[in-house]
Amino acid sequence: MFFKKKKQTVATVDERLKHIAFIMDGNGRWAKKRSMPREFGHVNGAKNFKKVIRYCGDKGVKIITVYAFSTENWKRPKNEVDAIMKLLSDYIDDAVAMVDENNIQLHFLGDMSIFPPETRAKIANAEEVSKDKTLILNIALNYGARAEIAHACEVLINNGKTAVTEEDVSSALYTAHCDDPDLIVRTGGDLRLSNFLLWQAAYAEFYFTDTLWPDLDEREIDKIIDEFYSRKRRYGGL
Repeated sequence: MFFKKKKQTVATVDERLKHIAFIMDGNGRWAKKRSMPREFGHVNGAKNFKKVIRYCGDKGVKIITVYAFSTENWKRPKNEVDAIMKLLSDYIDDAVAMVDENNIQLHFLGDMSIFPPETRAKIANAEEVSKDKTLILNIALNYGARAEIAHACEVLINNGKTAVTEEDVSSALYTAHCDDPDLIVRTGGDLRLSNFLLWQAAYAEFYFTDTLWPDLDEREIDKIIDEFYSRKRRYGGL
């Protein structure tokens, strides 16, 4: 009898997969399945976020972007928003305390002006103390891709641009410091981008999974990476 050979899991990634972006969806539903408040899902989602970032870094991924809080998420119940903001504040404190250990260079993508001065100061400090580290972690916060593109156009106009190239727009985006994502992963089962990295996603590969964010584990990440390497990226060519 012939048996199908087990597919070899990619041990570490190469230059073809430098940047993975995650739409971290499903925290609330994860909590609801357990008859717990939605805030409980965000707490466990935050715990898994740290595990996923660490594992992707160990695999050799150089840039990771996560969709933490969109411009539309302010419409959620106040207690849920407050819980997310508390988790964010705690994460910034933890990240700054362990910058050297984790070797993470932090960037926050989005309009930070809506946050109170103490939160903006924390964000600025986190970016400053981590600026010389290697692994880039982008946290999209109060972020919307359409707003980002409009902001980039405004920056270019204010800089005196009267004609604009694609390179100009890219240079004025929040992600100007890094390459575009090679792979965008959305958990939670929905098949849409939800206003995330619309410009940067032009040639990204997409992976959608029904797995809720707190349940995304190392085994599935390996599966996702294997799937990425099985695809042929043509960039409009043959």
